[in-house]
Amino acid sequence: MNAQFKICSLLAGMFAAMLGYISPSSAANDPDFTLVFPAGIACEDFDLQVEGWGGNRHFKEFTDEEGNIVRTLDAGTGGALLFTNLDSGSQYSTKSNGAVAHTTYNTDGSYTGKLTGHTVLILFPTDNPPGPSTTLIAGRLIYTVDTNGIWTLEEMSGKTTDICAALP
Repeated sequence: MNAQFKICSLLAGMFAAMLGYISPSSAANDPDFTLVFPAGIACEDFDLQVEGWGGNRHFKEFTDEEGNIVRTLDAGTGGALLFTNLDSGSQYSTKSNGAVAHTTYNTDGSYTGKLTGHTVLILFPTDNPPGPSTTLIAGRLIYTVDTNGIWTLEEMSGKTTDICAALP
């Protein structure tokens, strides 16, 4: 899995924000995005589908004197999410909640992310600590990504929910 796809999976909790809360079960429209992770990638024993509804994010880039992006800020409310165990059909949903992501880019192509609020973190088997795991965090998260796209969780605090365990 490439780093860009990994970014999408991490930011699934923040992707498309809600202009007004719409629960996944009552949404009349198709989801704004659908991600499917094969067993062993996001959850150990089953394929995980993530769907999201909404969109109210504010994104800003900061550049240096040469026009290189050195930092980004992404803030707003994340989309309402629906997680589905594609083997059993079990589902777990979240409301639209607020989150802020600060990303600092290094000249070698690596970067550091600092997230606060409600975030979904999906760690793959190649990450540190190795996944598969899918965790909802209401708190703070700091991670680094090296030039090979390997994620390292540096710090996590707050309330966590193991999404895989919630989907028997």
